[in-house]
Amino acid sequence: MDLHSVSAAHLSGLRAWKEAMPPRPSPTLRQRRLGIELRRMREQAGFGGSQLGHIVGMSPAQVTQMESGRIGISVDRLHTIAAACNCDNRPLIDALANIITERGKGWWEEYREVLTTHFLEVAEIESFAKKLSTCTTNYIPGLLQTGAYASAVFTRVYPPLPRKDIDVRTAFRVQRQQLVRSGTTPLRAFIHEAALRMQFGGPEVLADQLDALVEDSEQAGISIRVMPFAVDTFPGAAENLTFAEASVSELDTVQLDVAHGVLFFDAPADLAKHRAIFNRMDSIALSDEESRDFIRFIKKEVEDRYV
Repeated sequence: MDLHSVSAAHLSGLRAWKEAMPPRPSPTLRQRRLGIELRRMREQAGFGGSQLGHIVGMSPAQVTQMESGRIGISVDRLHTIAAACNCDNRPLIDALANIITERGKGWWEEYREVLTTHFLEVAEIESFAKKLSTCTTNYIPGLLQTGAYASAVFTRVYPPLPRKDIDVRTAFRVQRQQLVRSGTTPLRAFIHEAALRMQFGGPEVLADQLDALVEDSEQAGISIRVMPFAVDTFPGAAENLTFAEASVSELDTVQLDVAHGVLFFDAPADLAKHRAIFNRMDSIALSDEESRDFIRFIKKEVEDRYV
């Protein structure tokens, strides 16, 4: 047997070993997303799970576990599945291959024992995003909060959190901001006037937070756009949203903040809807310079009235 044959056999054995590993007890958000996209690929081809399994050499149970992110597959297996499903979307296939070959743990994993999964998944989405857009209506976006403001937000949680939990959540939120503040990931933030006036921690904390917003808005890669009360038919006024753009549009994700955590949406119809919402906001929000002036005006109002 020549060297090429030995190498090929070795790689084949490694792939078989990887795909025979026990199911993951807790697949990450990215691993689940890979499975979702593989399921969509199969459904668009008109195959049932058993049909696809028969074609690519997997049992129906393996197909189910693959599509739930509970087992991994090799890049070769991905290409086999794509070919069987007549998927010729090369950018999407390459992006899925990148998910398969990702190694190492994200910084957020060090918090896994002390924070709920929702916190970790938000950081995971942000870390892999190529661009982030946010819309908030009752508080400053987490990626732009000062430490004092973030701590005050967590202090308002009911039932009240122990001080140590507040400190951990605040530290986690501040660490998330490094992506944006370093210029690694562009951020476009639409902030409703209500959020600029809502007090967390008192007027001095708010005044400092507004001052920090103005400074952030002058950094490269950060755009802060205000939606004043005067804006007519404000889209999504009851929602705090994040739109995370991926390397390909099919892998974009919408994050919706809710009372008990977050919800994630990735269906094509949901993505199209929220792209339209953000496009609408982009067309009616104040410009960056107008927004800076507006924030300065509110800060002066707060200082004159309360401080």
